[in-house]
Amino acid sequence: MNSLIVKLVLVAISLSFLSADDDLEDKYKLGKHIYYQTCVSCHGEDGKAKTNLQLVVRPRDLTKTILTEEQTYLITKDGAHHWGAKADIMPAFKYTYSEEELRAVSYYISKKFHPDNETRIDKIYHESQKIEKENIPKMLKKGEKIYKRNCKYCHGESGEGDGIATKNPVDSIFPYNLKKTLLSQKQIFLYIKHGGHYWGTSKDDMPSWKVKYNDFTLKSTAKYVDEIIRKK
Repeated sequence: MNSLIVKLVLVAISLSFLSADDDLEDKYKLGKHIYYQTCVSCHGEDGKAKTNLQLVVRPRDLTKTILTEEQTYLITKDGAHHWGAKADIMPAFKYTYSEEELRAVSYYISKKFHPDNETRIDKIYHESQKIEKENIPKMLKKGEKIYKRNCKYCHGESGEGDGIATKNPVDSIFPYNLKKTLLSQKQIFLYIKHGGHYWGTSKDDMPSWKVKYNDFTLKSTAKYVDEIIRKK
């Protein structure tokens, strides 16, 4: 009798795993359908955004993105402008697709174009300089100094993306409103260190600062943006 119960439990567990796999496969198929219906014209079949469309800001290369699946979902749902982008090229799709559909397309993008993204990001981060405990109290002051020296020229004093550089009528740049950014402090650091192009933007408006500053300085700047700029 006990043997029969064990067998029945094992069968039930196997069926639950099969059901979960089927659900994810259906989710992937739905996401792929929506992607080809809506996203492919800008981001391309391979996700690399090699488009002939004449856009003010070219779409992101999804194979390089720093975004998690959840962050991709939020931007797909609300649009990039809602999360700090100055150019509203990436629209909100919450009025076009259901929650299930938006989750599905974000899942498809994550699995198709950057399946190991979070592992890759963690690896890059863990290779960076560790901050000694005695230096942690110095970080905000250091970050403020670097922000005001370099970042406010584009992002503005309060981080709203309205710095002096945006007033230039010749060179159009679109710095993010840092008060609205979805990025975590770790992601902000990696974005500052490697620059926007490394993470999928088509232009180098956001340069890499890794040659000019060490990791302590850049982590301090990210901490200042995350803990001070966002809360101003």
